[in-house]
Amino acid sequence: MNENLRIEHDSIGDLEVPADAYYGVQSLRGAENFKITGHMLHPLFIKNMAKIKKACAYANGYMGAFEKEKVDAIAKACDEIIAGGFMESFIVDAIQGGAGTSANMNANEVIANRAIEILGGKKGDYKIVHPNDHVNYGQSTNDVIPSAGKMTVIDLIKPLLESLNALVSAFDEKAKQFDGIIKMGRTQLQDAVPIRLGQEFAAYAAVIRRDIVRISNAEKDMHIVNMGGSAIGTCINVDPKYLEKIPTELTKVAGYELILADDLIDGTQNLDGFVNVSSALKTCAVNLSKIANDLRLMSSGPKTGIGEIALPAKQNGSSIMPGKINPVIPEVINQVAFLVIGHDATICAAAEAGQLELNAFEPVLFYQLFESISAMTNAINTFIENCVTGIRANKKQCQENVEKSAGIVTAMAPYIGYQRSAFIAKESLATGNSVRSIILRDNIMTEEELNEILDARGMTEPRAIKIKES
Repeated sequence: MNENLRIEHDSIGDLEVPADAYYGVQSLRGAENFKITGHMLHPLFIKNMAKIKKACAYANGYMGAFEKEKVDAIAKACDEIIAGGFMESFIVDAIQGGAGTSANMNANEVIANRAIEILGGKKGDYKIVHPNDHVNYGQSTNDVIPSAGKMTVIDLIKPLLESLNALVSAFDEKAKQFDGIIKMGRTQLQDAVPIRLGQEFAAYAAVIRRDIVRISNAEKDMHIVNMGGSAIGTCINVDPKYLEKIPTELTKVAGYELILADDLIDGTQNLDGFVNVSSALKTCAVNLSKIANDLRLMSSGPKTGIGEIALPAKQNGSSIMPGKINPVIPEVINQVAFLVIGHDATICAAAEAGQLELNAFEPVLFYQLFESISAMTNAINTFIENCVTGIRANKKQCQENVEKSAGIVTAMAPYIGYQRSAFIAKESLATGNSVRSIILRDNIMTEEELNEILDARGMTEPRAIKIKES
């Protein structure tokens, strides 16, 4: 017998496990079977499985399922994992078959072996604490894994919402700073009518505020879990006292309210809550990407493009063109948006693919959803720090663009009619003469009247139209 190994058994047969390993036979089989992404389970997901196991241990102790010393040992082992310990013992890939059974058993085995040590035993002596009979008592993969997934989404969304609120504040600040700067608005990338640069940034803040509401509303569904539903939501092998106690214990260990689904069968079968979160994230990603596109366009050039704003220079833009600076931060926002949009397609497919009483595809759904939230949070943070707060307005270029544009003739239409205004615009575009000079040349209006109508700020907000009698 090799002292560096121990023999463990499962329904497949015997398997050698490293003697000092906290994981066991089922974890090792999962690690060998699912060499998929090279990424292990998300650390927060691992900690949330431990929180669930701790809450279940206390609920089982409450109903007298096993003695207090086992409850306390399991709880202590869970606390050590919650504090960040034993992460290297979680060896299964994030994407796995079996609806997350390998992940659940990985947690059960690590907690059991650590609890055995706490009680003075030797790893693998499951007569003291058993992964299934004690750590997993009253549970199933099918209530543990989706509940841990929801708790992880809650944990990840909190910093995302903080970052989004900070982005709103940054846009609001720029809206105030740029309120007095008039520029040309554009539709279909063609000159339209004047707009204040501050108004554009205020609109960015407004759309992100809506995203915050959408994501916050979707997050509420994550507080409804199916713990106690056991295998398919029918509560097989679950004591009524345990079912009564588990939401209270879960809320204690989580630090926020978790409640049981009204229908535990529905709560076990369906993943629409995760789809709702992903949809809200995708909508936000689309909005962020559109804003990033705007910033790249407005800063384009800077000499031969629009050049109305300058983005902070963060790094060289070319290995061959000296002095070239690229809009790398908006570009990364675009790419994260593409990532989130793609992940949403995977999440929708995974949620749709469930059959009958269970969805087996939660692992890939969680893998993509967790990455979407984390990537968005990180992207928004760099967007604020390395782009938005440092944006400068090119006031002179903005003003020149307004004066050169034929678009301002729109303000004349209520006074001289659409057709005559169109002729003026056409001449201005053909000759390069300004709208103002053409109107004064043809004595269509006095300079005083023209100044009032073509007041740049007046063209960017509601005002009374003073029609002269003909």
